Amino acid sequence: MKNLGKWKKPILILSDAALINVAYILGFFYRYNFRNFMFYANDYKTVALIVTVIYIGCFFIFKLYDSLWSYASIDEFMLAIAACLTANVATIIFVRIIGHRFAYGVSIIACAFIIIFILVLRMSFRIFARFESIINWNANKNDRKRVMIIGAGEAAAMVIKEMKGSNQSKYRPVAVIDDEDYKKGNNIMGVKVLGSRNDIPTIAKEKGIDTILLAIPTIGDEDKSAILEICKKTTCKIEIIPGMYEIINGKSSLSQIREVDIEDLLGRKAVVLDMDGIAGYIHDKVILVTGGGGSIGSELCRQIIKFGPKQLIIFDIYENNAYDLQMELQYKYPELDLKVLIGSVRDKLRLENVFETYKPNIIFHAAAHKHVPLMEESPMEAIKNNVFGTFNVASCAHRFNAERFVMISTDKAVNPTNVMGATKRMCEMIIQSMDNISETRFVAVRFGNVLGSNGSVIPLFKNQIAHGGPVTLTNKYITRFFMTIPEASQLVLQAGAYAQGGEIFVLDMGKPVKIYDLAWDLIRLSGFEPNVDIKIEVTGLRPGEKLYEELLMSEEGLINTKHEKIFIGKPTFSDLSVMKERMNELAVIIEKDDLELLYKKIEDIVPTYNRTANVLEPEIAAEEAEAAE
Repeated sequence: MKNLGKWKKPILILSDAALINVAYILGFFYRYNFRNFMFYANDYKTVALIVTVIYIGCFFIFKLYDSLWSYASIDEFMLAIAACLTANVATIIFVRIIGHRFAYGVSIIACAFIIIFILVLRMSFRIFARFESIINWNANKNDRKRVMIIGAGEAAAMVIKEMKGSNQSKYRPVAVIDDEDYKKGNNIMGVKVLGSRNDIPTIAKEKGIDTILLAIPTIGDEDKSAILEICKKTTCKIEIIPGMYEIINGKSSLSQIREVDIEDLLGRKAVVLDMDGIAGYIHDKVILVTGGGGSIGSELCRQIIKFGPKQLIIFDIYENNAYDLQMELQYKYPELDLKVLIGSVRDKLRLENVFETYKPNIIFHAAAHKHVPLMEESPMEAIKNNVFGTFNVASCAHRFNAERFVMISTDKAVNPTNVMGATKRMCEMIIQSMDNISETRFVAVRFGNVLGSNGSVIPLFKNQIAHGGPVTLTNKYITRFFMTIPEASQLVLQAGAYAQGGEIFVLDMGKPVKIYDLAWDLIRLSGFEPNVDIKIEVTGLRPGEKLYEELLMSEEGLINTKHEKIFIGKPTFSDLSVMKERMNELAVIIEKDDLELLYKKIEDIVPTYNRTANVLEPEIAAEEAEAAE
């Protein structure tokens, strides 16, 4: 059938023409009995061609010859019925106009036969394709991965159908899991529902499952996390189908199945935003995002667009990221007034030109050097970019009367043990002191690590797993707070709505996560056995690295906001003249290139900075961690 090629449509038309006339002959036979059959049948010859043309014409109008009948659905069959009924009505009208003698009953009986003939002919294409597919699928089924599907719903039926119907499929569905008791024992496309989520480890072992596929697109984050925790007890690779939007639109396909990410395991609730509050300060305003091409900056831009800014300005020193984001946003939002500007926050004259030209109302300051080990090697560059860069942008915001200035900070600014954290604490001090003398509302938003951001551990671990390991981490007991990029960006926007001036907003990061557990989970999710298939190696703490991070300094305290995930740390520094004097001293030290003097000055400006705090003996650190557990 595949070899018919361009001849398929002509053959189908000729077959339909023959079946139409056979149907009318049968109509005469059943209506007039055999005695009068030949008389009326001979009379039909005078209109047979016109009747055939009417039917074939209606088939063309209803696009019956444009369908791939090997993959026809109920829609195609309904169209075929509609085409036959329309043609029948047109035929009855035609024979009455020309005064032909055969009765209405002939047309009705003939139409019924035509519908049967046409559908059977079309169905044969599907039956043949299905039969061919079953033969090919069974021939190669032992080469396919044995799959357990979680969720006995519509999504599961779609993927099972595609797995069985595609010769290129690498999957072989052998079991379905669902928590609804009444579904147990039933079959979906020939695959049996064998149990509930608690039976996953047992069934996976009994059935020799290679891959577990989570096929519940409407599942909540907490429930998803709970199921995935059970799946981790198996040795199977774990994958997931797309969300409900793709399922509704029929876009789900095997190629869209993705691997489960750490985000799925965290089980964090979706962020609920005060949309009106955010729109109130962003809508129809000129928004500037420094570091707009970075992980957080770019996601901020994507979120900001949803609130209808008058103009969005992306400012970044790294042109490749900025260009990629520009292409993405211009494609998705062609009506957006977008400006992408290349420049450094160190360059005060460049910033002044940008502010004078575009006069931004709201500034999100995300430009910073953030990699701890790199900044330990180049501390003066961290000072130049983070501290002086922030001061330059903040000064321009004050001078050009911006409404709000929101700076992205980090948990590493709390009791910092590294230069990067110390510079971000200085940035917070600049923001708080600048707010004391300005009409602009200056605030900072402090949060921990962001999953999937440039330089985070997750992409590193995935790359190491892809290369067969080992997966490396610095300490078995090291913990970090984690948040997804969209979650962090949305909460930054929400915090901006609460800004009164001088606040350090602290985001609720949930419970701290062991980096060792992250590595273990990623290896398991990839279908490997940790420390068997892929080793986990501990390399030792790096310079400036803590075992754990904090989100709040002891003197700051916490004040609740309207949002359950956003808190306010009270201002702890407000003297801009003192800050300017210290920055002048820093500039002199940098000019002299005196590293030891630089460290002393950082300790002077940030009393909580302790560059030797991370040299705890590994044995002591391990004991403290075990005691905490």
